[in-house]
Amino acid sequence: MYNGFDYDKYDKNEYYQTYRRPAKRRSGLLSYIAVILVTSILCSVTVGSILYGKFSAELEAVRMAVADKAAVDSGNEAQLSDQVQQTEGSSDDEQAGLYASAAEESAATETGDSNAARDAVRGTAGTGSNASSLALAKNSSVTAIAKAAGPSIVGIRMTISGTRYNYFGSSNNQVSEGSGIIITEDGYIMTNYHVVSGADPKKGTSSRTILEVFLPDGREAKAEFKGGDEKTDLAVIKIDLKGLPTAEIGDSSKLEVGELAVAIGNPLGMEFAGSVTVGVISALNRTIDINGRTMNLIQTDAAINEGNSGGALLNSQGQVIGINSAKIAASGVEGLGFAIPINDAWPIVNSLIRYGYVKGRPYIGISGREISSIYASYYGLAKGIYITSVAQGSGAEKAGIRIGDIIVSMAGKTVETVSDLDKIKESYKPGDTVTVVVDRNGNKVSLKLTFGEET
Repeated sequence: MYNGFDYDKYDKNEYYQTYRRPAKRRSGLLSYIAVILVTSILCSVTVGSILYGKFSAELEAVRMAVADKAAVDSGNEAQLSDQVQQTEGSSDDEQAGLYASAAEESAATETGDSNAARDAVRGTAGTGSNASSLALAKNSSVTAIAKAAGPSIVGIRMTISGTRYNYFGSSNNQVSEGSGIIITEDGYIMTNYHVVSGADPKKGTSSRTILEVFLPDGREAKAEFKGGDEKTDLAVIKIDLKGLPTAEIGDSSKLEVGELAVAIGNPLGMEFAGSVTVGVISALNRTIDINGRTMNLIQTDAAINEGNSGGALLNSQGQVIGINSAKIAASGVEGLGFAIPINDAWPIVNSLIRYGYVKGRPYIGISGREISSIYASYYGLAKGIYITSVAQGSGAEKAGIRIGDIIVSMAGKTVETVSDLDKIKESYKPGDTVTVVVDRNGNKVSLKLTFGEET
């Protein structure tokens, strides 16, 4: 049938071995692969089941722990609320016996017992009807702190009437807003000087300035400027109301970095009155130069914005440990708020209530400007403070200091800047006498200067 095919030599077995693929060997390979796949799947399912069971158990344990903690926190807050209500329910007659007048407090300071005066006021501040004097637990909630201290934090608006009017009768009034802290039940409020500076009688704007106070309970009252200190940025004003809630004064010397800090005030004005922000004490004894003044401040990351100035910085017990003063505002800079330590502020506040100024500060009675090295070299003058005015009746006038003199040294120390002069002056008290050397027309003249008292 097929030409050239040798049928005699044909061997069927040899043909299949030569031209057919080994089916059995291929089938065995497929079976091997299938076994591996099945085994892998079974192992994955088993391991996944074990891990899922373990994670589920841990998740349930975490959920139960959170639920237990929430229940405990809820119970603690309810207990604190009950204590506040009990304190609020106490009779006014009982509370009235706990107050002391500002004059009595300052009198104690005048006798030299400043610590006793501070303790006395701390014992009275915070005994108002809002239960601010409640001894809050160390780890009490921010809600309880805000309820206790909030009623004693007020808003302050300063309006300086303008002197020019446009065609439509509108004037160029200047309006600014800040915060304050009620410290006595008869209406004394401490705040920052820059919040109420326009009302200072030393300023030419005092007769055109109106101070308004806005209480958290909705009441409003006009305020009277009682005293201010631009150097420390502190001031006291007073409203004619009685039985006011007062803040409890703490002790800033006991602060530790990292502890709770709560700020209450009116950031950006009355629209956000009574705002509460929370953070920690970031640092202590920060020396900051603000508007030419060197201030020792508490640093916190609790948000302090414009309008918060004069408000309270509170500790975990709801006590005032600082007066919010400033915030560094710059591109990319956040979380840098500052407050005046209450231990530094309190003696000054007492003096402002009693005298209207900070008592015991030495006073020279001059105005002047610094002569720089370049200016001195160019005009052939001595470096120092060039006198531009001398106050009548001051120690400087009595010492013989004249306009045009250049103060080059005081008490044996070189004077080149106003800062040098202030540092030397602050080491003395009113009534002390020092030697002042002035350059007068190229001649050195020594004078005896007796410090007066700054008012």
